[in-house]
Amino acid sequence: MALSYYFERMIARILFTLFARRRVRGRENIPDRGPLIVVANHVSLADPPLLSLCMRRRIVFMAKEEVFKHPLEGPLARGYKAFPVRGGRLDREALRQSQRVLEEGLALGMFPEGTRSRTAQLQQGYSGTSLLALRCGAPILPVGIAGTERIKGITFLLRRPTITVNIGEPFKLPPFDGRLTRSQLDSATDLIMGRIAELLPESYRGVYGGDKESALEEGGIGD
Repeated sequence: MALSYYFERMIARILFTLFARRRVRGRENIPDRGPLIVVANHVSLADPPLLSLCMRRRIVFMAKEEVFKHPLEGPLARGYKAFPVRGGRLDREALRQSQRVLEEGLALGMFPEGTRSRTAQLQQGYSGTSLLALRCGAPILPVGIAGTERIKGITFLLRRPTITVNIGEPFKLPPFDGRLTRSQLDSATDLIMGRIAELLPESYRGVYGGDKESALEEGGIGD
């Protein structure tokens, strides 16, 4: 049974207010309407409700199909109107569902890493997000989340960890001509992940920190 979206949002607001210190920067960067792909790093189960809470717009999330089989996570995901995606290969039905969400002028939430990072470090992104963005031409809104990895165990209730959500400026991937190559998809994915990395502290940037970040600034998907 799916819970009400607005009920879940109200509960999330209460919990984040009571048990965490929340800082949100860049809300003015969120477009008021039109198709939008919201992309963020992923370190905790708390990230989707946190993102939903920080946005002025409702987000439709893409989530791993395993989530919907979980007795707790499943109802929560359905309450947020999430839809499943199969991991390990290109899920064409999930891609079509994503396109429908964007065609309706809604905001689509995606975590390009595909799964939570157990170390809070950015992992290599998957190409599904860049493929969708290039096909649809929808703007991408990058978000960096820091601090939700501290939401674990019972003691965090007393610590009230500080959570920071940095919302960057929306951008579009450069247009392409002809058939997309693997190299173009990889470059576009690195560009998206690089924008997320810019919104995170250096200690969270993982494979997109240091030399990788410098290389991204010089690259392009048309190379």
